[in-house]
Amino acid sequence: MSSVATKLPVRRSLKCSEAEWAMRVDLAACYRLIHAHGWCDQIYNHITARVPDEPSHFLINPFGLAYDEVCASNLVKIDLDGNVVDGSSYGINAAGYTIHSAIHAARHDAVCVLHTHSDAGTAVSCLEDGFLPMTQGGFQFYNRMAYHDYEGIALDLSERDRLVADLGKSWAMILRNHGLLTLGQTVSHAFTRLYYLEQACRVQIQVMQTGRKINMPPHEVCEHTAKQWDDGIEGMRAKELPEWPAYLRMLDRKDPSFRD
Repeated sequence: MSSVATKLPVRRSLKCSEAEWAMRVDLAACYRLIHAHGWCDQIYNHITARVPDEPSHFLINPFGLAYDEVCASNLVKIDLDGNVVDGSSYGINAAGYTIHSAIHAARHDAVCVLHTHSDAGTAVSCLEDGFLPMTQGGFQFYNRMAYHDYEGIALDLSERDRLVADLGKSWAMILRNHGLLTLGQTVSHAFTRLYYLEQACRVQIQVMQTGRKINMPPHEVCEHTAKQWDDGIEGMRAKELPEWPAYLRMLDRKDPSFRD
């Protein structure tokens, strides 16, 4: 967290460890950022984060609250079986539990899991060819994108095994006819991946609408760029990405209630 942000008053209304509180603040910030970018779907979709000192527990949004109402203290802590373990009076979204519990149970390297139904991301998920990386930000997903076929609203717990198998070791997935999903070693990693994936999806749709032939760099250049992204992100594994403090400062100026 930046020195600017840490000087601001923080009202802690929940008893938990310092590590958990820091994770709650970052996750609440992520919800506010998704709202600010217009990527939320009413009260639906979900962003989750593993509790640092309780690896079998993760935090999820309170079902029924808009993303701009989510704050550090009202996030709900649940276990991998979906039990609320922090005494919260809020419920959780069943489909969110299905998707996120599967990934948190299988991918111990992933701290944060982010899922959206944005217009551009959902449009790309409906294309037979799927995602076509054609931008600098999009090339980080070149030959690194996972796909999971649509099976209906994610309420069947048996889907978890298939979703995890399709995800493999990828950090991003297209849920066909559904939306986007990104993972991160930190909340900032998951958000930054989602930011560039959303941007690339919007550009893809815009370019396809022109009807003109798409210019694609050679495979070697695309793979080289993807590896540059790999090296850059891996070099900051489990560390705050440089853009994250700027986002926190922006939220603090706009509405610091995410810290409550």
